[in-house]
Amino acid sequence: MVTKLGIIAGSGGLPRELIQAAEKKGWGCFVVGFHGQTDPETLSAAPSMQTNLGAAGKIIERLRAEGVSDLVMAGAIKRPSFLQIKPDWVTAKFIAQAGLRALGDDGMLRAIIRAIEESGFRCLSVPEILGDLVIGAGLMGQHAPDETAQADIERGLQVARVLGAADVGQAVVVQQGLVLGVEAIEGTDLLLARCKDLARPVAGGVLVKIAKPKQERRADLPAIGPRTVENSAAAGLRGIAVEAGSALLIDRNKTVSLADRKGLFLLGIAADAASRD
Repeated sequence: MVTKLGIIAGSGGLPRELIQAAEKKGWGCFVVGFHGQTDPETLSAAPSMQTNLGAAGKIIERLRAEGVSDLVMAGAIKRPSFLQIKPDWVTAKFIAQAGLRALGDDGMLRAIIRAIEESGFRCLSVPEILGDLVIGAGLMGQHAPDETAQADIERGLQVARVLGAADVGQAVVVQQGLVLGVEAIEGTDLLLARCKDLARPVAGGVLVKIAKPKQERRADLPAIGPRTVENSAAAGLRGIAVEAGSALLIDRNKTVSLADRKGLFLLGIAADAASRD
């Protein structure tokens, strides 16, 4: 049973939804935020600390002092360079132990979670706390993909599977069969910003986002929310397709309502349709 939940918080609204969920369950809650990463609204929504990404020793010491029993990782983190991390001795030891695993996003996450558990905490997944955020199969909202958009979704799935197998990213933008961009270290928001200037003067493309084949399910699950819809509309896209059962929908009512107003479809792709070869 959870006594006090620690939230390792990046940017976006997901950490705040977890704070609200913890409060409703009657759990204590403590947030660890990072300079230049975590939204101020998140830090002010619960007891918190803010530090740099390399301060593992300080973070562990504070979590223990706060009586935290379980941890969850939520929100986007811009991956910094080694110099920007400013590692303390605990972080430096972890990086040395992780070795080549630290080079890929998913390998790094698995190594981080192992280090968390070795420090005496239990690491939970977001769906264990907020199962209603997991996207189901089918349409959400008023709009549906036409035949051209459906073909772009299929093309996007093909590319995203290869991208994920290489532990590079989760998302791809396709317009009439052309791959406008793939997600790498920059994240989905900047991917969409890049694609805005690459779009052809024809019917808009689609954003496809799926989990990696060896996705660490306790961290970095694919997620979309109001900001994704805003950025997709600004990039001239017609819709967003995400993997059902493996992706999260943040602020569901606001996201669906915004997509309806912007004329975008939101589609959960059934697990068998997004299956890996």
